[in-house]
Amino acid sequence: MITKIMLNCYSVECQLFYNVNKHYDVKGLNLFFRTITHLGGASFTILTCLAIIFFSTGQLQLAGVGCAISLALSHIPVAIMKKFYPRLRPYIALEHTKHQNKPLKDHSFPSGHTTAIFSVILPIVMFFPTLSLFLIPVACLVGISRIYLGLHYPSDVLVGIFLGSIIGIISFFSVTSYLGNYLGLDLGGLL
Repeated sequence: MITKIMLNCYSVECQLFYNVNKHYDVKGLNLFFRTITHLGGASFTILTCLAIIFFSTGQLQLAGVGCAISLALSHIPVAIMKKFYPRLRPYIALEHTKHQNKPLKDHSFPSGHTTAIFSVILPIVMFFPTLSLFLIPVACLVGISRIYLGLHYPSDVLVGIFLGSIIGIISFFSVTSYLGNYLGLDLGGLL
């Protein structure tokens, strides 16, 4: 019974994957998703955190500290899960997957790019909620790009969203509770 349920879930997930990945040959989409996927990469997320910390003040700087802490912490569960759940990437496991020439070789579960982008944006949108109208859709597009490019299953992305969001929220509350008071910042109605 459980095996049948798991096989049905896997079948649905593969169908969702193919429904996104089948559009890989559309030139405009290729350029868009190959570009936006890098917003969840290590270089962009680390540089974003550092730029916010060093080139801003007040609440934005505090948000940058929250982003950096969240990003650093988010890599721990991702590394552990990739080690203990060595799921093959879809382009390896599924026939007819469309993908780029030099795809990644490490394990698929969970999506590190998706985890990273959500761990970075959550502290920002908690400090500045109106930015969520822009940042959350952008982060979701990073997750979709990972499926589109043949690198992740939908569940890899969903778990990445969950991990990044939870760690981002925890980082926000940690930073506002400890550093905000220590630095004497007026956080108004944030807490």
